[in-house]
Amino acid sequence: VSPQISQVWNAPLLQLLRSLPVLGLPRGGRQVRSVEQEVLWRLRRLPLRQLVQLAEQLAGQGHQSPLLPEVLRKLELRWTELDGARAVVTLMAKVGHLSPALMERLEDKALELAEQFDPDELRRVALALALQQRRCVPLLRALCYHLLQKPAELPLPVLTDLLFAFSKLSFQQPQVLHRLSLELQPHLGSLSPAQVSRCARSLASLRWLSRPLAEAIAQYCLDSTESLSLTQLCGILVSFARLNFQPSSSEEFFSMIHERLQGQEQQLDVHLLTDVVWSLCVLQQPRAAHLRQVLSPEFQALLRGDTSPRAQSSWLKLLNINATARLEAPGYEGPFLPPEVLGEHGDRDKDRDKDKATPLQRGLREALPGALGGHELVRYNVSTVYGWDIDAEVVLDSDNNPLPVKDFTAPHLSHSEGTKPLPAGARRVAVLRWELPQFSSRGRELLGRGSLARRHLRAAGFLLAEVS
Repeated sequence: VSPQISQVWNAPLLQLLRSLPVLGLPRGGRQVRSVEQEVLWRLRRLPLRQLVQLAEQLAGQGHQSPLLPEVLRKLELRWTELDGARAVVTLMAKVGHLSPALMERLEDKALELAEQFDPDELRRVALALALQQRRCVPLLRALCYHLLQKPAELPLPVLTDLLFAFSKLSFQQPQVLHRLSLELQPHLGSLSPAQVSRCARSLASLRWLSRPLAEAIAQYCLDSTESLSLTQLCGILVSFARLNFQPSSSEEFFSMIHERLQGQEQQLDVHLLTDVVWSLCVLQQPRAAHLRQVLSPEFQALLRGDTSPRAQSSWLKLLNINATARLEAPGYEGPFLPPEVLGEHGDRDKDRDKDKATPLQRGLREALPGALGGHELVRYNVSTVYGWDIDAEVVLDSDNNPLPVKDFTAPHLSHSEGTKPLPAGARRVAVLRWELPQFSSRGRELLGRGSLARRHLRAAGFLLAEVS
């Protein structure tokens, strides 16, 4: 072939390029280089369909071919020629991560062709966006709209992968999530334990509670206890806690959880064990042995010195667990977190920049002093020893008249400014702000985490005033 390679037509030439590695020829050998060079010279003249096939082939070879950058450059220049849904979907899934500039153009083209996508192509586009962390909201909304127009029942891989993709992108579309949950429920028994665990984590990440589906997942756990690994079971438990979901078979479900956990806690890493005990606290199912284990000085030592975001999250959860042990476990006698640890959360957040306050926070700071009669009657941005932040705190006497908040002892703070006890009949009021945009899961968790915060603050003697 070598002396006559210029006479080989395009399609056989690309087939030859694909065949050479299969024949065992070295990648840097003369024959391979000769064919690659001929393909390189012809790139400009290749039809777009063959250029797409070549890009897919090179991206799937597992090594960086010298041809690939040139192929991507040609696709970036000729993207307007794309007119088929399959080519757009293939490029997004296979080579989009290699060229951000090409991916932007492919997103525009996908938005134009979204109506032509079948369910599997919708799935592949959503997965490509999720795996590349590209939250293209117009395209995601178009995918959701056309997904809802599909009358037939969606295939199982489409259901599970779309849940995963939307959770990775923090994209919540209620009608689509309702349909996915409704159609996934009858197929739950045919899923593997890993798939069920992934679905539960996706729903929790989206803050989307479908009670029939969650009940089905709980029943799946009871029916398939032996096939679920301890890590998978813990993942489902944490998901239920984030959603504040109590199964109807609560007693049976948590008995199974405690039985699987007994003596197996050492298999879990520090962060997962913290998440598990925190989840049991949210769902009001902790046992003294679990509280003792994570509140012990030995366990705290495993987290000290770690400044990673995961470790910071685990410290906050330990504060929540410590609050549960003090406020909601009357028979528990210790250990507890030491006072110097309780103050770390407040010291870290004490000097928050007021310029970063949300409009609702700024509105509270302007409205409360005028309504109460002075700035000394309100304390703002209170970081409690329970691990919860209060946007504002007020003290009212028995006639609901505000009192200077800094004059009184504050057991919920690591360092109390006042020394006077609260007068008889006086009450503390915690002002909590809840902000959650419709299409985002950012902000405070309004389900399990919010429920635990409310319980702890009430148990600590607060009245709650919630604004949104």
